[in-house]
Amino acid sequence: MSNFAFLPLLTVLPLVGALVVALLPRDNDKLAKQVALGWSLVVLAVTLVMAGRYKADGDRFQFVSSYEWIPRFGIRFDFGVDGIALVMLVLIAILMPVVVLASWHDAVGGKRTVGTFFALMLALESCMIGVFAATDVFLFYVFFEVMLVPMYFLIASYGGSRRQYAAVKFFLYSLVGGLFMLAAVIGLYVVSSGEGVGTFSFEKLAALDIDETTQRWLFLGFFIAFAIKAPLFPFHTWLPDAGGQAPIGAAVLLVGVLDKVGTYGFLRYCLPLFPEASTFFAPVAIVLSVIGIIYGALLAMGQSDMKRLVAYTSVAHFGFIGLGVFAFTSQAGTGAVLYMVNHGLSTGALFLVVGFLVARRGSSAVADFGGAGKVIPWISGAFLIVGLSSLSLPGTNAFVSEFLVLLGSFTRLPVAAVIAAVGMILAALYILLMYQRTMHGQLNPDLPKMKDLSRREAFVIAPMLILIIALGFYPKPVIDVINPAVQATLSDVGKTDPAPTANSGGGK
Repeated sequence: MSNFAFLPLLTVLPLVGALVVALLPRDNDKLAKQVALGWSLVVLAVTLVMAGRYKADGDRFQFVSSYEWIPRFGIRFDFGVDGIALVMLVLIAILMPVVVLASWHDAVGGKRTVGTFFALMLALESCMIGVFAATDVFLFYVFFEVMLVPMYFLIASYGGSRRQYAAVKFFLYSLVGGLFMLAAVIGLYVVSSGEGVGTFSFEKLAALDIDETTQRWLFLGFFIAFAIKAPLFPFHTWLPDAGGQAPIGAAVLLVGVLDKVGTYGFLRYCLPLFPEASTFFAPVAIVLSVIGIIYGALLAMGQSDMKRLVAYTSVAHFGFIGLGVFAFTSQAGTGAVLYMVNHGLSTGALFLVVGFLVARRGSSAVADFGGAGKVIPWISGAFLIVGLSSLSLPGTNAFVSEFLVLLGSFTRLPVAAVIAAVGMILAALYILLMYQRTMHGQLNPDLPKMKDLSRREAFVIAPMLILIIALGFYPKPVIDVINPAVQATLSDVGKTDPAPTANSGGGK
């Protein structure tokens, strides 16, 4: 099965599932949920089989498949994954059944049916897999844009009271970024045609010798699109609204996966295709990342709505990822990719627990809780674990990521690393303050009688908690997959790790 077309299958499989769910009887909500859950589990199984066959010490891109699409312009259905893309595909496959199960009673709102909700979720999964699996730049752009559509309808049709505003803002920001990328994609094709190639193939484009000025303009087209998607400061303003208004399941995928397309794009396209421009603009990216760490943390501390608070924490976390990408060291780069995975788990789990609380209270306002831990101890315990993970406590998954980013960044950028480290202190403040105000203290007399963790919710949160702890103590298997891909990316940029310096003054 070494030549089996895993990636085209994984891309198409959720889309077929979406069509099946959409065609089910409109009044049979339970069947729609069951089919969506079953289909997502099949995708998970296929993904795990593929991941088990991946060889970390093998070719850079594996499970390669290529099919004709538009020969006139050299556009093909090209698929392939390296270690960076693979771990993101596994993250998608794990989150999807969790999100479907978490959304069991949440698919209400607007005029659309429950079946439509889960069909949109599966269609979104198909687009997300396509984004990370594509190795044709034009194909990547298509998936990059198309995945906006199901997310737009998930927010606009099933979100909160300001869902229309949030959905339009999300769509317009992403669409504007996509237009910058489209201009750069066309520019790449023109450059390749000038060299007699005329292609959108990633590997062929990476081999081109593009002059510095052209590189810088093309880099900016991709960078702006990815910075908006990430979102990197100051392009972040759509996220709190979208994350705060989206239904919980969609919010988990928004912050857990969709945002990672931006930071993935930095690594996959900006650095290898435009190495000189990446080095030239790295100081700007680092400054924006460090500002985002502090700014996002401070704004999170001032939020009175839990969903918006969690969304702002992502702005801070993406600052760490951006710092790791543009530090140009293997430790920081590996830490950035691992952070992408761990952020999806930690912040995704945090959104899920917030969803449990909102379902019971009918509100996401911090002030509407208080002392809730006395009546829902199991939810309170889960909240504490995912909160500690989000603030990067040692022993949880996010600590390893943050440590690698800071360690690798310090060797080249000591000032930026020290400032970023302050973000760890601020993270402890905004997470612990939120937990204390909602779970501890005097019991709020206005709290309704609340049931603790249900069996369905236990099945939702348990896999996330297990992965949070497991990757906190033993991240080696994931790091072993990521590291060769990061090394290859740094080689594309012509960067190596700084040589260690010895103390010339002598010593013991």
